[in-house]
Order: sequence, then C-alpha cells, then structure tokens
Amino acid sequence: MSNQVAEVSAKYLVEAAEKAVPVGYKQTEVGVIPEDWDVATIEELAGIIDPQPDHRTPPESSNGEPYIGISDFINSKEVDWTASRKIISKAVDKQEKSFQLQKGDIVFGKIGTIGVPKFVPQVPFRFALSANVILLQPKNIEPVYLMEFFYSELFQKTLKSELHSTSQAAFGMNKMRLIELPLPPKEEQTAIANALSDVDALIRELEKLIAKKQAIKTATMQQLLTGRTRLPQFALREDGMPKGTKPSELGEIPDDWEVHALGSLCGYQNGKAQEQYFNSNDGYKVISIGNYSESGRYIETGSYIDKQFKNEIGRFVLSCDDLTMILNDKTAVGTIIGRVLLIEADDTYVMNQRTMRLTPKEGVQSKFLHFLINSDSVHKRIVGMAKPGTQIYVNTDDVLEFNLIVPNSQYEQTAIATILSDMDAEIQALEQRLGKTRQIKQGMMQELLTGKTRLIKSSKEVIHE
Repeated sequence: MSNQVAEVSAKYLVEAAEKAVPVGYKQTEVGVIPEDWDVATIEELAGIIDPQPDHRTPPESSNGEPYIGISDFINSKEVDWTASRKIISKAVDKQEKSFQLQKGDIVFGKIGTIGVPKFVPQVPFRFALSANVILLQPKNIEPVYLMEFFYSELFQKTLKSELHSTSQAAFGMNKMRLIELPLPPKEEQTAIANALSDVDALIRELEKLIAKKQAIKTATMQQLLTGRTRLPQFALREDGMPKGTKPSELGEIPDDWEVHALGSLCGYQNGKAQEQYFNSNDGYKVISIGNYSESGRYIETGSYIDKQFKNEIGRFVLSCDDLTMILNDKTAVGTIIGRVLLIEADDTYVMNQRTMRLTPKEGVQSKFLHFLINSDSVHKRIVGMAKPGTQIYVNTDDVLEFNLIVPNSQYEQTAIATILSDMDAEIQALEQRLGKTRQIKQGMMQELLTGKTRLIKSSKEVIHE
C-alpha cells in the first residue's frame, strides 16, 4: 500500500512540475527559461582579470596617472578623474603589459562596494584599475546584455547569497567565474540590450531635465528671496519709479523689506521624545530627524503614534501651515540641520524630539517662510552658527534670534511662494515620471532577461509558422 502511495505521489509531483513549466520553456539552474536559451557561466562568456593580482596599491605620485576603482565612478558614464588616486607611471606600464582595456569592458567591485558594475570609460589618456575591482572582457556575449544581467533581480539575489564577511564584504574571482546566467541567442541578446538601452536613455534625459529645472529653481530662489529681482507688480513706487534699496545688517535690501528675527515672525514650541508611543501601522505620522530631506521635503519613514494617545501627546500634534525645523543633524556636515517642513494638513502629524514647531504670525505667509529658510544662502548661515559635534546642533535661542529679510507685503510673499510652488510641482511631476520609468525598466528586465517576454521569435515558432 505504501509503495502505491509513493508511486501516486511521485506521478503527481511530476505532473505538477510539468504544469508549472509553460510549453516552449524549460526548468534550469537559473529558473524557467525558453527552450532555445542556454545557461552559461561568466567564465565561459568573458575574460576575467584581476587588475592588481598582488593586491598592493602602487606607489602614489602627485604627477602620476589615475588609479580608478568603483568609488571613482560618479555614475555609469562619468569618472571623477581629479579626485582619484594618482600612481606612478611604471605601475600603469605594468598593467598595460598584462592586458589591454577595450570598449565594452566592465569593472565590477569586489571589495567594500560590491557589484555596481560600470563600463570602462574610453578616454584619451592612460589610467590603471585598482585592486578593488574585477575586470570582465565580454567574448561570447553582448556587453550591454551582460551589464543588464548584473543589475537584474536574479543576479542581485545570487550576489547576496554568495557574499561572505571577512574584515569587510568581498566577492572574489572564483565566485565570479561560477556565476550562471540565462543566455539567449546572440540576435536576441542584442534586441534585449537595445530595448533596455532605450529606456536608460529616457531615464538619463529625465535626470538631466530635473537637474536643469532644479538649477533654475535655485537661481530663482536666490533672486526672489533676496529682493535682487522684484516681480513686476511690486517693482515700482506709486509714482512709477523703480523702488530703491537700503543698507541692513544682512546687506543691501529693498526699501519695502525688513530684517526680522525668526522669533518675531513665528510662535514656537520644542518637540519631545515620543518613542514609547511609536508603531508602524497607523495614526499620527511622526516628524523626526529621519523625515527631513536636504531640500526640505518630507520623507516617509513609516513611524506612527496611535490616535488613542492624543491626550498624552496632543500638544505636539501639528496644524496646517505650521513649520517644523530640525535642530540636529545626522552628521557633522550639516545637510539637514535647520531645514523646515511645511505641514499641509490638520491633525495628521506629531512632533518628536530634536524638532521645533514654528507657527507663522499674522502677516507672515508660511509657504514663503518655508522656501526662505530652506534656501541655500539661509541654510549656510544656519550651518555656520551650529555647535560642533558628531551630530552638529543649534540652540532654540539661536534659532529665534536668527535674522531673515522679509517683504512687508504679504501679497508679495504669497506671489513669490506661488511661483516657487509651481516650480516645485513641475519638478515633483518629473521625479514621479522618472520613478515610474525606473519601475518600468525593472519590470522589463524581469520579463526580458528571463525570456517571459520575447523580442525575437524562437526557431521553433518560425518553423511552425
């Protein structure tokens, strides 16, 4: 009876496995792939070179040639040549005798920053590769296809499982040789590479456009928030003559603007540690140090306080048009210290420690103040008055005494804030489009690099037609 049960079970498992693999596909070590695809190792598809096999850093030279590792890549196309380590020319000569860099070669971080593969740049001068990378020279594979595989979910899972820890994470030559990947026919590799490259080009264009819009916004803020450029409706006196300027402790400012201490523009309240009430499900959204971005945007962290604790924390619940300023920084550099968030909903957010509530008084427009305090020139002044430490900080009294220049007219404050808000909205729309395009790219990689979606018909499909 037990043998019969075993036979039935085995038959059932075989049938289930067959049903799990679609017609025209096969189960392999790297998952389900098309029947006309192969599985190959990196060793079979690319030359694998250790650029510095003795792992000794060559002697440095102030007049030497660049010694490039993964950390020197700003992005996939650019290298920070000026900041890279410089080594003696003999060390570059030694590498050139061992191997020649070619178009389509890939460098792959093997120590510290693992992975993050980059194409070797083509430049009109010599350089050497550091000991912290592996050099791959594709032979029997489309280089872009191989690069896309390294960024795929399949490889990233493999990488995580293979990493081992010594003094720091490392991924050695032997592990690289044995990595397996799905391998379509060459024509399909090229089609996949072209499709993904087209999306990459769109992503790069969106990134450039966002950077351009950010630069325009920064320049506009610098002009409008200092009064150097006046909006037409506020630029002339009643007699039609241009408005003048006057000296102040913050330099030359418009006649109808004034210098005010922040404490005279806003009421204030310091936050309090609320961690004992935290949950990760629902309730008031917590405003804490991790919620501040470098540009003054709110970052969602998933920390909440249940509204059943309103009696305990109610006086720290924020109102619409409140501003919250961060008084500490995560580092000694000061990227977020003094940044403010604009609260745009009642009974939704609650302050935690290291945060100060600023409630604009009558005649002070909250959005204007939000842009003004987050502007580069004001932020630099706040960082300049911060107290030193592993996490620099500012005192409440210093914040309240901090001087700002503000238009006397609330209408002008509103007009400036509206222009900057419109620019912000345009940038955020582009960023959302960029994020969606990156998601599309990830979805395409999952479909194309596993053969779930085919760009080239298989030979069997062609014969059948």
